[in-house]
Amino acid sequence: NIVSFSYRGASPALMGACAQREVHLCFLTPGGRFLARVCGASRGNVLLRKEQYRVSDDPDRSHQAARNMIFGKIHNGRWVLERMLRDHGMRVNAPEISAASRQMQGQLERVRQTGSLEELRGVEGVASAAYFGAFDQLILNQKEDFRFSGRNRRPPLDRVNAALSMAYTLLSHDCASALESVGLDAY
Repeated sequence: NIVSFSYRGASPALMGACAQREVHLCFLTPGGRFLARVCGASRGNVLLRKEQYRVSDDPDRSHQAARNMIFGKIHNGRWVLERMLRDHGMRVNAPEISAASRQMQGQLERVRQTGSLEELRGVEGVASAAYFGAFDQLILNQKEDFRFSGRNRRPPLDRVNAALSMAYTLLSHDCASALESVGLDAY
Protein backbone atom coordinates (compact mmCIF):
# COMPACT_ATOMS: atom_id res chain seq x y z
CA ASN A 1 0.00 0.00 0.00
CA ILE A 2 0.98 3.58 -0.57
CA VAL A 3 -0.53 6.22 1.71
CA SER A 4 -0.21 9.87 0.67
CA PHE A 5 -0.69 12.71 3.15
CA SER A 6 -0.87 15.53 0.62
CA TYR A 7 -3.01 16.99 -2.14
CA ARG A 8 -0.45 16.20 -4.86
CA GLY A 9 -2.23 13.17 -6.28
CA ALA A 10 -0.75 10.55 -8.56
CA SER A 11 -0.41 10.32 -12.31
CA PRO A 12 -2.57 7.87 -14.25
CA ALA A 13 0.62 6.02 -15.18
CA LEU A 14 1.54 5.58 -11.50
CA MET A 15 -1.99 4.48 -10.62
CA GLY A 16 -1.95 1.98 -13.49
CA ALA A 17 1.44 0.60 -12.45
CA CYS A 18 0.23 0.23 -8.87
CA ALA A 19 -2.98 -1.50 -10.03
CA GLN A 20 -0.98 -3.99 -12.12
CA ARG A 21 1.17 -4.81 -9.09
CA GLU A 22 -1.81 -4.98 -6.70
CA VAL A 23 -0.57 -1.96 -4.75
CA HIS A 24 -3.43 0.08 -3.31
CA LEU A 25 -3.22 3.88 -3.01
CA CYS A 26 -4.83 5.81 -0.17
CA PHE A 27 -5.05 9.60 -0.20
CA LEU A 28 -5.40 11.52 3.07
CA THR A 29 -5.31 15.23 3.80
CA PRO A 30 -2.12 16.51 5.44
CA GLY A 31 -4.09 16.30 8.70
CA GLY A 32 -4.96 12.64 8.15
CA ARG A 33 -8.59 12.85 6.96
CA PHE A 34 -9.54 10.22 4.37
CA LEU A 35 -10.04 11.50 0.82
CA ALA A 36 -9.97 8.49 -1.51
CA ARG A 37 -8.67 5.01 -2.07
CA VAL A 38 -7.59 3.70 -5.46
CA CYS A 39 -7.22 0.03 -6.29
CA GLY A 40 -7.15 -2.04 -9.44
CA ALA A 41 -9.97 -3.98 -10.98
CA SER A 42 -12.00 -6.13 -8.63
CA ARG A 43 -11.30 -9.80 -8.90
CA GLY A 44 -12.76 -12.90 -7.41
CA ASN A 45 -15.64 -14.96 -8.51
CA VAL A 46 -19.23 -13.87 -8.51
CA LEU A 47 -20.26 -16.93 -6.49
CA LEU A 48 -18.03 -15.83 -3.59
CA ARG A 49 -19.56 -12.34 -3.61
CA LYS A 50 -23.09 -13.72 -3.84
CA GLU A 51 -22.38 -15.87 -0.78
CA GLN A 52 -20.95 -12.83 1.03
CA TYR A 53 -24.21 -10.95 0.35
CA ARG A 54 -26.31 -13.95 1.46
CA VAL A 55 -24.39 -14.05 4.76
CA SER A 56 -24.91 -10.31 5.26
CA ASP A 57 -28.66 -10.72 4.69
CA ASP A 58 -28.95 -13.66 7.12
CA PRO A 59 -29.20 -12.31 10.70
CA ASP A 60 -27.85 -15.52 12.25
CA ARG A 61 -24.85 -15.85 9.96
CA SER A 62 -23.97 -12.15 10.04
CA HIS A 63 -24.30 -12.22 13.84
CA GLN A 64 -21.85 -15.14 13.96
CA ALA A 65 -19.32 -13.29 11.79
CA ALA A 66 -19.71 -10.06 13.78
CA ARG A 67 -19.43 -11.98 17.07
CA ASN A 68 -16.07 -13.41 15.98
CA MET A 69 -14.75 -9.96 15.03
CA ILE A 70 -15.98 -8.31 18.23
CA PHE A 71 -14.55 -11.13 20.32
CA GLY A 72 -11.15 -10.55 18.68
CA LYS A 73 -11.39 -6.79 19.18
CA ILE A 74 -12.18 -7.10 22.89
CA HIS A 75 -9.62 -9.86 23.43
CA ASN A 76 -6.85 -7.82 21.79
CA GLY A 77 -7.80 -4.65 23.67
CA ARG A 78 -7.73 -6.54 26.93
CA TRP A 79 -4.24 -7.84 26.21
CA VAL A 80 -3.03 -4.32 25.47
CA LEU A 81 -4.07 -3.48 29.04
CA GLU A 82 -2.50 -6.66 30.44
CA ARG A 83 0.81 -5.96 28.66
CA MET A 84 0.79 -2.44 30.11
CA LEU A 85 0.39 -3.91 33.59
CA ARG A 86 3.15 -6.43 32.96
CA ASP A 87 5.62 -4.00 31.42
CA HIS A 88 4.84 -0.75 33.28
CA GLY A 89 2.81 -1.74 36.33
CA MET A 90 4.82 0.55 38.62
CA ARG A 91 4.24 3.62 36.38
CA VAL A 92 0.46 3.40 35.96
CA ASN A 93 -2.68 3.20 38.06
CA ALA A 94 -2.65 -0.61 38.13
CA PRO A 95 -6.02 -1.02 39.94
CA GLU A 96 -7.75 1.10 37.26
CA ILE A 97 -6.23 -0.89 34.41
CA SER A 98 -6.92 -4.20 36.16
CA ALA A 99 -10.56 -3.23 36.67
CA ALA A 100 -10.93 -2.35 32.97
CA SER A 101 -9.29 -5.64 31.98
CA ARG A 102 -11.63 -7.61 34.25
CA GLN A 103 -14.64 -5.79 32.83
CA MET A 104 -13.49 -6.59 29.31
CA GLN A 105 -12.99 -10.25 30.29
CA GLY A 106 -16.60 -10.33 31.44
CA GLN A 107 -17.72 -8.86 28.13
CA LEU A 108 -15.84 -11.62 26.29
CA GLU A 109 -18.11 -14.15 28.00
CA ARG A 110 -21.16 -12.07 27.07
CA VAL A 111 -20.06 -11.90 23.41
CA ARG A 112 -20.34 -15.68 23.20
CA GLN A 113 -23.86 -15.57 24.63
CA THR A 114 -25.35 -12.75 22.56
CA GLY A 115 -28.41 -13.63 20.55
CA SER A 116 -28.67 -10.61 18.27
CA LEU A 117 -26.62 -7.93 16.57
CA GLU A 118 -28.22 -5.28 18.79
CA GLU A 119 -27.16 -7.11 21.94
CA LEU A 120 -23.68 -7.59 20.48
CA ARG A 121 -23.41 -3.84 19.79
CA GLY A 122 -24.28 -3.18 23.44
CA VAL A 123 -21.59 -5.58 24.67
CA GLU A 124 -19.05 -3.97 22.34
CA GLY A 125 -20.02 -0.54 23.69
CA VAL A 126 -19.52 -1.60 27.31
CA ALA A 127 -16.12 -3.12 26.47
CA SER A 128 -15.06 -0.01 24.52
CA ALA A 129 -16.09 2.22 27.41
CA ALA A 130 -13.94 0.14 29.77
CA TYR A 131 -10.96 0.24 27.41
CA PHE A 132 -11.14 3.96 26.70
CA GLY A 133 -11.79 4.61 30.39
CA ALA A 134 -8.26 3.35 31.06
CA PHE A 135 -6.71 4.60 27.82
CA ASP A 136 -5.05 7.68 29.31
CA GLN A 137 -3.01 5.32 31.51
CA LEU A 138 -1.46 3.84 28.35
CA ILE A 139 0.18 7.14 27.45
CA LEU A 140 3.46 7.27 29.34
CA ASN A 141 5.41 10.01 27.58
CA GLN A 142 4.65 13.65 26.81
CA LYS A 143 1.56 13.61 29.03
CA GLU A 144 1.26 17.39 28.81
CA ASP A 145 0.91 17.13 25.02
CA PHE A 146 -1.04 13.86 24.79
CA ARG A 147 -3.70 13.74 27.47
CA PHE A 148 -6.77 11.59 26.78
CA SER A 149 -10.04 12.58 28.38
CA GLY A 150 -12.47 10.66 26.16
CA ARG A 151 -13.08 9.52 22.62
CA ASN A 152 -14.34 12.06 20.08
CA ARG A 153 -14.21 12.27 16.30
CA ARG A 154 -15.49 14.04 13.19
CA PRO A 155 -13.54 16.18 13.83
CA PRO A 156 -11.24 14.92 16.57
CA LEU A 157 -10.85 17.60 19.21
CA ASP A 158 -7.38 16.83 20.54
CA ARG A 159 -4.08 15.25 19.54
CA VAL A 160 -4.80 11.79 20.90
CA ASN A 161 -8.16 11.55 19.16
CA ALA A 162 -6.60 12.86 15.94
CA ALA A 163 -3.97 10.11 16.14
CA LEU A 164 -6.63 7.48 16.86
CA SER A 165 -8.75 8.67 13.93
CA MET A 166 -5.77 8.56 11.59
CA ALA A 167 -4.82 5.07 12.79
CA TYR A 168 -8.40 3.86 12.28
CA THR A 169 -8.38 5.35 8.76
CA LEU A 170 -5.17 3.47 7.93
CA LEU A 171 -6.58 0.27 9.46
CA SER A 172 -9.77 0.66 7.43
CA HIS A 173 -7.70 1.01 4.26
CA ASP A 174 -5.67 -2.10 5.12
CA CYS A 175 -8.81 -4.12 5.88
CA ALA A 176 -10.49 -3.04 2.63
CA SER A 177 -7.35 -3.95 0.69
CA ALA A 178 -7.18 -7.36 2.35
CA LEU A 179 -10.84 -8.08 1.61
CA GLU A 180 -10.55 -7.02 -2.01
CA SER A 181 -7.37 -9.05 -2.48
CA VAL A 182 -9.31 -12.25 -1.77
CA GLY A 183 -12.27 -11.29 -3.95
CA LEU A 184 -14.71 -9.97 -1.33
CA ASP A 185 -16.62 -6.70 -1.53
CA ALA A 186 -15.01 -4.36 0.98
CA TYR A 187 -18.01 -2.04 1.07
